[in-house]
Amino acid sequence: MNVVQWLLDSDPAIRWQVLRDLAEGDSDAVAAERALVAADGWGARLLALQGEDGLWAGGTYFPGGFSWSSVPRGDDGRAIGQPWNATFWTLTLLRLLGLDPDSEPARRAVKAVRENALWEHDNQPFFEGEVEPCINGATVAAGAYFGQDVSGIVDRLLGEQMVDGGWNCEQESGSMRGSFHTTISVLEGLLEYERSVGSDPAIAEKRAGAEEYLLERRLLRRLATGELINERWTQFAFPNWWHYDVLRGLDYMRRADVRDERLDEAL
Repeated sequence: MNVVQWLLDSDPAIRWQVLRDLAEGDSDAVAAERALVAADGWGARLLALQGEDGLWAGGTYFPGGFSWSSVPRGDDGRAIGQPWNATFWTLTLLRLLGLDPDSEPARRAVKAVRENALWEHDNQPFFEGEVEPCINGATVAAGAYFGQDVSGIVDRLLGEQMVDGGWNCEQESGSMRGSFHTTISVLEGLLEYERSVGSDPAIAEKRAGAEEYLLERRLLRRLATGELINERWTQFAFPNWWHYDVLRGLDYMRRADVRDERLDEAL
């Protein structure tokens, strides 16, 4: 069995992308396979887990009743993380799996989110966003992908770009430097938004500045010293959630059609 055959012997969320990108499937075959994401496998399972309240796991960013005091901690004493199964994370995952946004299951699920999900930060409606650009970037990506009006969040993000071209979730706490984690999230959101509503010179200019932020650092190195910023960025994962890695950076550059010799090391 070769690699393509092995990939095709998998979930519809993988199969439709393999047909499109590797197996030269025609558009009808790709569309038919993609339609199965809502009916079979991982996508169908996630859709079935949406609650009657329109939420997943009873919450928007965190599961209902979540408390950091109940989270296991590592040897260094830091919290390992949250369950990543609430509404924000599930919509992100459904987008990554390629759930057809025009399908009836997708429209029904997103409508319930729009009508019911409120951010824990200050009870803001889901598609109006909250205050952290890392969260807002991914919300724009999901909203644009699923055909929702996220223009208000986009305007906020455009006004929050930092001097170095990046964004940082710690901006609310006074940070003055960009973060790879936050910047890639915002870039993905802005690109998805432009793909949804059409090109916009103001957005393109902001994206170009953020792309340069990553390219100056060759997607993985400190600007001042050239040192590798984080060894974990060379170890690829799925889903990334809020984490940056080199493959995620390259995937954005591919989708944005950025061609630059400073990508060579990352490639």
